[in-house]
Amino acid sequence: METERIKQQIEFIREIDGLKHVLRQSYLMNGSRRENDAEHTWHIAVMGLLLKEHAIDQNLNLKKVVHMLLIHDLVEIDAGDTFAYDVKGYEDKWDRELAAAKRIYGLLPVDQQTEWMDLWLEFEEGQTTEAKYAAAMDRLHPVLHNFYTEGIAWKAHKVSVGVVKMRVAVVAEAAPALGQFVADLLEEAVEKGYLLP
Repeated sequence: METERIKQQIEFIREIDGLKHVLRQSYLMNGSRRENDAEHTWHIAVMGLLLKEHAIDQNLNLKKVVHMLLIHDLVEIDAGDTFAYDVKGYEDKWDRELAAAKRIYGLLPVDQQTEWMDLWLEFEEGQTTEAKYAAAMDRLHPVLHNFYTEGIAWKAHKVSVGVVKMRVAVVAEAAPALGQFVADLLEEAVEKGYLLP
């Protein structure tokens, strides 16, 4: 029984190596290349730990937040990365990602399947303080990458500040000081021509 459980867990570990091959639209902060999903995941998990002092809910379960941040993009192994501002891509995003979640988390032993699927759904629903804070990290991250690369991806996709503000609204909700930081950064990005007004 124990051997079978370990085999399932190792198969899952093997499968999630695929996250390293999923390219995002964001560039590394030095602008040298596009980042992959595994790099994004590591970075936002570190951000979640580092920036917790700014969270509106100081009692949030940080272990749960980091768990969400580490697993929520695993679905992109099957579903691919949907660019944040791709209206067409969002039409079937939920269906693609739900099918991927069922397959990928389904590789785990039953108890972990349930736990990890529940965490993924909690992140996607965005109702708990942990899910909101995790989403704030996920949304803050590409803003930083776009700002510090002088808007490479924003310019390539002709992104305007209004759509970015809508996407990052959860940052202010989960961590007001970070929300103000983002608002100032977006204003500067428009002034510098990194982002359309």
